[in-house]
Amino acid sequence: MKKESGLTWKLGLFVIIGLLLFFSTIYFVGKQKNLFGSTFHLKTQFKTVSGLQVGNNVRFSGINTGTVSEIDLVTDSSVLVTLVMQDDVQKFIKTDATASIGSDGLMGDKILMISPGTASRNTVKDYDQIGSKSPIEIADVMSSLKASVDNAGIITSQLAQFSYKMNNGNGAFVQINIR
Repeated sequence: MKKESGLTWKLGLFVIIGLLLFFSTIYFVGKQKNLFGSTFHLKTQFKTVSGLQVGNNVRFSGINTGTVSEIDLVTDSSVLVTLVMQDDVQKFIKTDATASIGSDGLMGDKILMISPGTASRNTVKDYDQIGSKSPIEIADVMSSLKASVDNAGIITSQLAQFSYKMNNGNGAFVQINIR
């Protein structure tokens, strides 16, 4: 009998520890996804979301204050993004606030950044829509860089031709011998 009560006590302790770990995990995951706090929703519209996904962080003034809850394709050139934000930042977000998509680090996850806005004194309400700035596409940066490199190549070849002509006496300046 004594051996059974020792095993029962250990089993009960194991079950209690397991339940505590389970509930603490649920709490921390839920807190990260804003499941247990008071929240409000915002909407914003983009032409392209550049890899933004449901569950990505939303930053307001550099602080993680929410997550992306939905991404819906409205038309072939319009995407509606719904955000879940912590209730305590609502008083700081004005109706003229703008959203933009950025990167968390050089090669990190995409994040949605909200700038607070200044011109309006009205704060946003639940499910209000705020303005957006189009994200900078890496393809656009690369094509601009290619054009700059091409131009630098042309300038370098013209400079080499000019230098060659100058060295061989066919330059822009003509030497006049006065006797």
